[in-house]
This record gives sequence, C-alpha cells and structure tokens, in this order.
Amino acid sequence: MPPKQTQKLTPFNVYVRWRPLPNEPGATEINKTQKPGDGGHLVSLSLPDASGPSSSRVARPWSSAPSFAKVFEAGDNNRSVYENVVSQTFPKIMAGKTCNFFAYGHTGSGKTHTIVGYDHEDPQQVGVCLSAAKELFQRIEELNGSAAPGDHDQKLAVGLRMYEVRKKSAFDLLNGHTECFIREGQDGKIHVRGETETLEGGKVRVKPILLVPCWTFEELRTVLEKGLDLRATGTSTVHDKSSRTHAVFELEIVNKALVEARDAVVERQAELVPHGKFATDVRIEEDMKGYIQTSDGGYMENPDYKVNQERIDAAEAIKREHEERVELAEAKVQEVFAGSQHSCLGGRFIFVDLAGSEYYDQKASSSAAGSKQTAQEKQEGRQINSDLFALKEVIRARSSNQARIPFRSSPLTMVLREHFLGSEDGFSAMILTVSPAADQYAATTNTVKYGNLVAVAGGS
Repeated sequence: MPPKQTQKLTPFNVYVRWRPLPNEPGATEINKTQKPGDGGHLVSLSLPDASGPSSSRVARPWSSAPSFAKVFEAGDNNRSVYENVVSQTFPKIMAGKTCNFFAYGHTGSGKTHTIVGYDHEDPQQVGVCLSAAKELFQRIEELNGSAAPGDHDQKLAVGLRMYEVRKKSAFDLLNGHTECFIREGQDGKIHVRGETETLEGGKVRVKPILLVPCWTFEELRTVLEKGLDLRATGTSTVHDKSSRTHAVFELEIVNKALVEARDAVVERQAELVPHGKFATDVRIEEDMKGYIQTSDGGYMENPDYKVNQERIDAAEAIKREHEERVELAEAKVQEVFAGSQHSCLGGRFIFVDLAGSEYYDQKASSSAAGSKQTAQEKQEGRQINSDLFALKEVIRARSSNQARIPFRSSPLTMVLREHFLGSEDGFSAMILTVSPAADQYAATTNTVKYGNLVAVAGGS
C-alpha cells in the first residue's frame, strides 16, 4: 500500500492593526517600525527614553520575524481592513468553503471595533462582519435573480449564528442568551446544544445554536444588533466595559430547503429519544429479572424467570425504526447540498472577536481597574489567557500537519474545531489589534509576540 499523502493546509495569515494613540494628556507613543522582509513584514518595538514601565525585562526592545501579511496604520479604517483581508476570500465562499477571521489583542485595542464596528451606518467604519454580510447579499441576489420562477426552496439567504464562549459554556445570543453545553458526541464531532425540552409524547428535543435565516441585509443587521445587546462585559485590568467572552459570528449561505432539512433532523432526534430510553429500560428490566443475588453477594441466573427476548427485540425494533428516520433526515441534508443549483450553498464566514488578553504584572494588578476586578473576573481572565494559549497550539499543530490536534484543550478550541477542519481549502487569518501608547507597551509587545508565533507556525 502506498504511503498516505499528507495534505499541506492553507497558511494562517496574520495582520497587524495599530489603533490611534489615545487623546489623553501626556500620552506618549512607543517607537515602532515595520518594513517588508523576505516572506512578510517585520515589526520592531521599543520604548521612548524615560517612559513606560520601569522593569528592564518589560521595556526591552523586541523585533518579530518577517511573518506578517500586512501592517495597517492608525489611519486605516475598517473598510481598508475589509478590502485587504476579507474581500479577497469571496471566490472560496462562493465555492462553498469556510473562511475564518480572528481579532486578537489586549483589552481596549480595537477588536470589537474591527469585527463589528460601533457605527453600523458608515461604510468606512462598519466592522468587517457586516461588510462581508452586505457583499454576500449582493452576490446571492445576482444568483437569485437567475432562479426559475416559483423555485422558492432554492432561493438563497444568509443564515446568522451568534454566540459567546464563557468559561466552559456557550451562550446563544439569538436565543435569549440561553446557556449551551459543549460536548463531543459518539460521532466524534463537537456539538453545542442548549437546554433539554420535554415535549408531548415523551419527546425530548435538544436544540443546537439557533440559525436565523435573513433575506435582506437590513434584516440581518437588525438581528445582529439585538444579539450584541446581550454580550457580557466586565472589569479588566484596562477598563470597566471589557468583553469577557469570545464572541463568534457565523454567516452561512443557506436556502429554505436546507433550513427545513436541518430542522427535520432535530425533530427526528427528538422522536428517537423516548424510544431509545424505552428500549434501554426494557433490556435493564429483563436483565434484572433474569438474575438473582446469591448469599455470597454474587449473581446467578434466576431459575424461576425466563428473559422475555421477544419484548426486548420488539423495543429494539421500534428504536431502530426511529434511528433510521434520523439517518434519512441526515441524508436529506446531504441531498439538499447535492441537488443545489449553486455551489456556494453552505459557504461560511466565521468571525471571532476574542476576549481581551491580559498581561499580569505588578503595575496592572495595582491599577485602578485591576483593583476593581472581582475574584470571579480575575479567574475569567486566567481562563481567557488559557483559551488563547490553546488556540495558538491548535494553529501550530494544524499547520504542521500533526497527527493529533489538541482541540480538546479548551472550550474555545472545541467550538472552533468544525470551522478549522472545514477550512482546509478555505482561508484563515488573525488580525492583531495593538495600541501605540507607551503605557501599553507590555501588552502590545505580548500581542505581537503571540501573533508572530501564530504566523510562523501557520506559515510553516
């Protein structure tokens, strides 16, 4: 048998984005240079004389490898970032692929501004997520215009999912901030599902993260803005309104047939649950009747009872019948993809607004914001840093084609597993958001160091 050929995955591209210097009295700017090198841009950082932290270790100058795809200056707006990073990936999206974009940086450096934006009307400042949604609608409107009259099931829309990962759970921002649980199923896939609903007839339904199909850009923007109101914030070592969760925004090209087929899978699974439970209960009941306990604590066959195998088989047959219904519903989803008129069906943008990384030093812990942090918020900060470390290790393992990729290392990487595996022919990028302020030198340097490691690993 010939040796298995390993697939070289798409490089993980990393970009640097400088935010403007804060308009504060006495604010000083770090010394920063960036220039193209062999394979990418390199960034060098140092503190101006007599400014910033006193620790020589913290204030030490640092230079990256020539690993960054592009460096955005403070004057570059969100539109520039979108056109240089996101817009180029549309050929992949329209071929049904998955493209991932992460905003990484310390608290207050502009991650949420980059991904979502705070002015949703200004086309120069709207975040890259909404810019992508707007262009998606423009693309699919052209395809919808060529559809056959009356073929409503094939009409394309943009499905929106929004959820945040906090500690070991996910919270559905489009379903009332419902807590969802991150589990690995028997199929080896990661499932993010909400609370269990008990329905009539003993049916038990466990809904996945809600997908809202939107038929116009204005509808999607309204839905997204309502979800944003439910995001969790807290006190960080930098300010009082820090995002303390990793927010995930998914834009998927869907149609009515696909949405209905997926809903049918959930319903068939709900119908299976009571029959699966009944079959298990019957088997346990018959086994218990078929054995008796001996005086020495062991078990022996009950001579006065014959196991009713027909009863067991009948319950198992009904269970199997409903399992087959689930399998047929799952096959229907695949049929929808196979029968679609458009290869873009299922194409997905994944935008991740990572929680702010925190650099813990004596100065940060004694700052006004740091002293206001509760014990729970400090614990969340440690969990956030742990998640971000796990993400870097996943990127490193994935890009070097390691046999084992440590997706189970954190809830964040478990949630992102499907997106990473689905983007082997797609595109993945990280946008480092950094501040030029001298008092943020330690946090800025650590952000760029993290990105340099990701870029070197992702480009290997």
